[in-house]
Amino acid sequence: MSYTLPEPAPRPAAAPPKTAYLIASGDLRESANTAAWPTQAALEDAVTAAFCELGWSIVRANPVDATTGHGFISSQRMGLEAFTSIPVDAPLVVAEAVWQYSHHVLAGLRTHRGPILTVANFVGDWPGLVGLLGLNAGLTKMGTAYSTIWSVDFTDDWFTAGLREWTETGRITHDAAHVHPLPGLDAHPDEQGLGRAVAAQLQTDKAIIGVFDEGCMGMYNAIFDDEFLNALGIYKERLSQSALWAEMQRVPDAEADAVGAWLADAGMRFELGTDEASELTESQLRWQYKMYIAALRIADDFGLDAVGIQYQQGLKDICPASDLAEGLLNNTQRPPVTSRDGSRVLWEGQALPHFNEADEGVAVDALVTNRVWRGMGFDPATTLHDVRWGEDFDGRFVWVYEISGSVPASHLAGGYAGAVGMRQDPVYFPLGGSTLNGVSRPGEIVWSRVYIEGGRLHADLGRASAVELPPEETERRRQATNPEWPIMHAVLHGVSRDQFMARHKANHLNVAYAPSGADADAALIAKAAAFDALGIEVHVCGDVAALA
Repeated sequence: MSYTLPEPAPRPAAAPPKTAYLIASGDLRESANTAAWPTQAALEDAVTAAFCELGWSIVRANPVDATTGHGFISSQRMGLEAFTSIPVDAPLVVAEAVWQYSHHVLAGLRTHRGPILTVANFVGDWPGLVGLLGLNAGLTKMGTAYSTIWSVDFTDDWFTAGLREWTETGRITHDAAHVHPLPGLDAHPDEQGLGRAVAAQLQTDKAIIGVFDEGCMGMYNAIFDDEFLNALGIYKERLSQSALWAEMQRVPDAEADAVGAWLADAGMRFELGTDEASELTESQLRWQYKMYIAALRIADDFGLDAVGIQYQQGLKDICPASDLAEGLLNNTQRPPVTSRDGSRVLWEGQALPHFNEADEGVAVDALVTNRVWRGMGFDPATTLHDVRWGEDFDGRFVWVYEISGSVPASHLAGGYAGAVGMRQDPVYFPLGGSTLNGVSRPGEIVWSRVYIEGGRLHADLGRASAVELPPEETERRRQATNPEWPIMHAVLHGVSRDQFMARHKANHLNVAYAPSGADADAALIAKAAAFDALGIEVHVCGDVAALA
């Protein structure tokens, strides 16, 4: 008997000498791809010119589409098809000037056998470096070797030297002298004891994280398999965003309006207009208040210890942004919401950790942070930030950390009275909604990231200071990025810009404040002890005075 045998799509046999293929993973939202294409095209021209200086040629794996007007790979299927034109052993460049959905290209990258280089611009107006870090984290999770590099203008000596190393050896070596294994903590018995007690309690009593649909914006790195979480004592309650939307319909207008009245009494103000397409409106706010109430009630129904809302697929097409609700949930002081029967206030005086964009690495981190910080008597409000950008100021490198949602008011200078609600950009948020905008107050923080590498969980922890910059510099940085989003000016302790970029395994970074530098050191030690007791491999990044 004869059969018709399927054959794989043909692939080019080999790449010409000194030739690299280039791809660009894009957004799933065509509005974002269209708006970003001029920036991406300029980046590709600069990268191509840098390769040309080294005697190399660049071949674009897929042409610019005549219909869309851009050359981004904008779906997983498109990514699969683009890789059919790339020799499997060819040097491959993934060039990013924008936020990108990593899953568009991960299938091709997983089976590619040639050297892979991820490269991004280091500027504030488009989040290429954020997309780069998300992609790098995904490659790390799936065990695919890659090199990475970034530049402001792609002509500096550091970038050129790195590119030359990659063309000659297929890899780029970065400085990792700031990374240290967790030392013995016997000199810190109180902090060590607290961390171990938090770990033991978590594994014995167990916690549930509610995930309103995972895989937000292609963040493969943000999906943690149950086998990883269950070993920590953490279990997923898989929830649908449609259930959140349905619950929002049940919230009476009067209850929603009471949330707005509470915020007004607390001093928060909103920049309101009447044009639904481009301005923030009272109607948008009312739906956001309903989402806040609905999330708390569903969390109560399921006995959740933390909650994450994806939003950017699905909800963005039917309701305003989740960001305001997320920031409120993460704060200990917030508008009261009663249980369905009205008998109690839900999480009264407590933060219900929200992991923005359903990032489960943040969920693990926020759960542990919340319990350690409460055990120390500190404000447990946490948030994640995008590692957005940064520049030197007054002799030191000051990062810009921003996130569209989840920043609690206690992190902002002035609290709610220092917060301003602004409309989300229609390019990304067609139905609008308010942010919880403001400038993070100066103070001492612990930063961290839990991620997957080599088939196990790891955690990078370090110390930083949120600093105050002159108002004109703050405004310049806001206008250079997203002025509607809350901003933190952060100086990392003992970690340079390029050390951080080369090492960090996420587009997100988790932060929590402590009352003083000594308190922050102690909190870091307790948190590290908790992670270690849970079986997470801990890496201390940079300088921690108490561990010196």
